[in-house]
Amino acid sequence: MTGYTMLRNGGVGNGGQPWVLRWSSRIRLTWLSFTLFIILVFFPLIAHYYLTTIDDADDAGKRIFGPRTGNELCEVKHVQDLCRIRESVSEELLQLEAKRQELNSEIAKLNLKIEACKKSIENAKQDLLQLKNVISQTEHSYKELMAQNQPKLSLPIRLLPDKDEANFPLPKSNRNCRLHNCFDYSRCPLTSGFPVYVYNSDQYPFGSSLDPLIKQAFEATVRTNVYVTENANIACVYIILVGEMQEPIMPKPTELEQQLHSLPYWRTDGHNHLIINLSRKSETQNFIYNISTGRAMIAQSTFYDVQYRPGFDIVVSPLVHAMSEPNFLEIPPQVPVKRKYLFSFQGEKIESLRSSLQEVRSFEEEIEGNAPADYDDRIITTLKAVQDSKLDFVLVEFTCKNQPKASLPTEWALCGERDDRLELLKLSTFALIITPGDTHLLISAGCTMRLFEALEVGAIPVILGEQVQLPYHDVIRWNEAALIIPKPRITEVHFLLRSISDNDLLTMRRQGRFLWETYFSTSDNVFSTVLAIIRTRIQIPAAPIREETAVEIPHRSGKAAGTDPNMADNGDLDLGPVETEPPYASPKYLRNFTLTAMDIYRNWNSAPGPFHLFPHTPFDPVLPSEAKFLGSGTGFRPIGGGAGGSGKEFQAALGGNVPREQFTVVMLTYEREEVLMNSLERLNGLPYLNKVVVVWNSPKLPSEDLLWPDIGVPIMVVRTEKNSLNNRFLPWDEIETEAILSIDDDAHLRHDEIMFGFRVWREARDRIVGFPGRYHAWDIPHQSWLYNSNYSCELSMVLTGAAFFHKYYAYLYSYVMPQAIRDMVDEYINCEDIAMNFLVSHITRKPPIKVTSRWTFRCPGCPQALSHDDSHFHERHKCINFFVKVYGYMPLLYTQFRVDSVLFKTRLPHDKTKCFKFI
Repeated sequence: MTGYTMLRNGGVGNGGQPWVLRWSSRIRLTWLSFTLFIILVFFPLIAHYYLTTIDDADDAGKRIFGPRTGNELCEVKHVQDLCRIRESVSEELLQLEAKRQELNSEIAKLNLKIEACKKSIENAKQDLLQLKNVISQTEHSYKELMAQNQPKLSLPIRLLPDKDEANFPLPKSNRNCRLHNCFDYSRCPLTSGFPVYVYNSDQYPFGSSLDPLIKQAFEATVRTNVYVTENANIACVYIILVGEMQEPIMPKPTELEQQLHSLPYWRTDGHNHLIINLSRKSETQNFIYNISTGRAMIAQSTFYDVQYRPGFDIVVSPLVHAMSEPNFLEIPPQVPVKRKYLFSFQGEKIESLRSSLQEVRSFEEEIEGNAPADYDDRIITTLKAVQDSKLDFVLVEFTCKNQPKASLPTEWALCGERDDRLELLKLSTFALIITPGDTHLLISAGCTMRLFEALEVGAIPVILGEQVQLPYHDVIRWNEAALIIPKPRITEVHFLLRSISDNDLLTMRRQGRFLWETYFSTSDNVFSTVLAIIRTRIQIPAAPIREETAVEIPHRSGKAAGTDPNMADNGDLDLGPVETEPPYASPKYLRNFTLTAMDIYRNWNSAPGPFHLFPHTPFDPVLPSEAKFLGSGTGFRPIGGGAGGSGKEFQAALGGNVPREQFTVVMLTYEREEVLMNSLERLNGLPYLNKVVVVWNSPKLPSEDLLWPDIGVPIMVVRTEKNSLNNRFLPWDEIETEAILSIDDDAHLRHDEIMFGFRVWREARDRIVGFPGRYHAWDIPHQSWLYNSNYSCELSMVLTGAAFFHKYYAYLYSYVMPQAIRDMVDEYINCEDIAMNFLVSHITRKPPIKVTSRWTFRCPGCPQALSHDDSHFHERHKCINFFVKVYGYMPLLYTQFRVDSVLFKTRLPHDKTKCFKFI
């Protein structure tokens, strides 16, 4: 305790040891710290100096601490990888630096180009603005020139139904009515479209007296006619049906006259009205004879001379097939030309005390110039003598076995039932039709019924009596289908009939069949013909042909067309410049307002084809004045002068008489997307192509992810209601050109072949022009027709899987050709190309045109089509024979040549401008 206190107080004890110990401990700590500082600081410095200065021996292998070179350090294994990485990174850095400098230089250059482009764009905008001003000025000048050269047309004044027409000229009598004094043209402007208003007969008392079948057929026809309108205020013509009437409930003439005059649009005199009296039976009475019809036109089958007004009234055919279509399979064929009987006649003349022709005149009176009132006795004597001579088989009967049909005085009544009469006419080459003895009776229902039955079964009508007015006589050339012989020549009839050649007989029979099918056979034909006659008389153009509305299938496009030379092979023919302007449609209805009498007769009598529906055919020839500066190589040109005729010009211009024209490709397909895409790509760059219409014939839509090629023209994918090969020939409204190239989805044609086919078609617009040819042959053992696809020296068909034809034929095929043919195409899923060849040959009486030496057009490697089926040819044999039955004869014609162009593929020196001359 004492020691502890001494230490705390710093006392001296034990001789002063405490403070010594304290001082010595401090010295030890200071020394220890200094020592550690020396070791930690100076020793490393000394060691470093030592290691860098010692060991200067020459032997490099003995150097332990000296500095080493880089290569020596890299020899160490774990350092080698790091060295390689360092070297590669260094090289990449050098390369990146070089690229950076290169990009900087390119950026600088592009900046300069951008500035230059901006300046070019500004200049181009200025040029474009100037061009727009020039175009605007040119258009204005063009309009001024057109206004100077074209007269201004104004529509005629339209009359209101309740307007007093005091200025309308009055004829001296109703019998003097003609169009110029009894028809109001102001209600029918050229651009009106010929609207027709039809009264509802059921709203008037006489409607209950009409024959139910005729009334029902007439109403059904009216509902589908394109000219009928429900707005009576704009109508051009007003139509009322007054017959055929049923005799027990027939109104009195005075009552019917009052009912007609009370029609809401009769306007005191009935102008622009048409009274139709259709006859279904031969005994139809002429009850309108005692009725005042004012200025109304009359259409019926019986007329007296005091009643008929030429160029105003219309003689119509009887309505035999009121509510039924004629069965074409029951109609006899047109061959053989000559039948069992040279001619036949059955009838009985019922005399009447009311007839003024009961007077019997002597031959002395005839010599003095007074013709006998009735030649019937002489006709009977002559025909019986021919029958008794047995030079030819003839059948004449002047007394009916059963009760004859009712008839007018001096008219030859029909004998027997209709079926019995048709069976006799099927065995007769000619059918005699003796006109009534009363010369004042121009035509009767009995005569028109005999004419109808003769044309129906192919017996050539021989009409005795030149005063007769046959149905539609002012627009139909009856001398091309019938013989009209004056009664005084009855003694020469036998000689005349025997002298007609077989070719003339077949031509007249075919023309008669055409007239019957087109104007007589159905209620729709009769009504359409009556309207067409009135429309033609007042010179109003026909309505546009019916077109099928195309329902487009949405699809994606944008895929670049292939550049494979096999996909768009042009051959070795220079096709000339590809047009850069957008597609344009063909001009329509160029001659609607320039009809001539020649056109009217040609259109009504062109056989076989229902041209009465239109103002003109689509194949009007170019007049010499029009062709003066059209086409190349036309006319005589001096040597070394003039334009045209050179090979270079042939390849650089389309040629032909239409200087500007394109065509539409119609391609039928069924669930072959890959094949279809390849075919579409082959059309890329095809000159004069307007658009492509793909007829999608499958109920299954195309794949949604399918990308369609971009070929430079529109591709319209059309959806169909059902799978039918007839869809190939529907007149789609999307087809805006006259020329159609029908092509299969697996057809492989080069561009030069297509172009040449188009050139040829332009020179023969009424023909089928194509590539693969076929022909028909007569099978002698089986007495039937065969379809043949073998190589031969002649052909009669061109397959429409690769052929050009006019769009007008698509209309005829779909709406005019007998439905039985289209039904068979659907049944066999075959023969649509044969049907089209039958139709065109039937209308034009010309064979198709084959171009190039190609006999097939299938692409190599494509999937097999329907034509590869074993039953394909057997079905086509059946089709040909069935079509012959429907048409009544074989319309196909043989040809033994194919078309090749002048100088086609001929190499010409470039310095030559003329390649031939006229000598």
